[in-house]
Amino acid sequence: MVLHGLGKLTLLDYPGYLACTAFTGACNFRCPFCHNAPLVLSPSLCEHITEEDFFNFLRSRKNRLEGVCITGGEPTLQPDLPDFLAKIKELGFRIKLDTNGYHPEVLATLLEQHLLDAVAMDIKNSKDAYAMTAGIPEAEFQTERIEESIRLLLTSCIPHEFRTTVVKELHNADRMASIGKWISSLSKETGANSPCLSPYFLQEFKASGSLICGETTLFSPHSAETMNCFVSLLQTHLPNTKLRGQ
Repeated sequence: MVLHGLGKLTLLDYPGYLACTAFTGACNFRCPFCHNAPLVLSPSLCEHITEEDFFNFLRSRKNRLEGVCITGGEPTLQPDLPDFLAKIKELGFRIKLDTNGYHPEVLATLLEQHLLDAVAMDIKNSKDAYAMTAGIPEAEFQTERIEESIRLLLTSCIPHEFRTTVVKELHNADRMASIGKWISSLSKETGANSPCLSPYFLQEFKASGSLICGETTLFSPHSAETMNCFVSLLQTHLPNTKLRGQ
């Protein structure tokens, strides 16, 4: 596998562990507010880190780092992801995967092979606004893929979280409430938790980096007051809702 970025130390990407962050290239979504446009749209033009160099780095940090966060882009697009994670496991590191959840068959394989120690899955928006927020034509979008990944995590035995980057122009109270009802209903359907106790984090949009939409003024964050209102609203359905960083 070729990586397109490596954060050599993070205290945030894998909470509770000293970790590094490995970035895979390409993504099947085109979220207009995504701040990693080059990584998503033109990974071949981004930094290249060979698998050999990455594992040499890991070996050199074996007594200092505890985990590896695999992010992107969208890691589940990589056909050699299972083999790559297995090699990380062989070195004794914990693995956290960041994913958009659109490839539940890959997520299921990784869970079955015990290659993951934690997962963070993005919830882009309510069902009716999901395709638009992900930048995919509605006729092509398969919501059931997202639902299957949610079910997989709800019934898994590993730590996981759901998270939404909240954008003023894309998220309002009705859509946030709809997200809460949606995840809660899937939780009750699976019998995993009732009500759902999986952590759900809201994170504030920041107009930084290179946005896929190409224009940083098109999107903006909600006020702190509104974000706190969203948390209270969601806690009715998802009691473990929190603001990231609080």
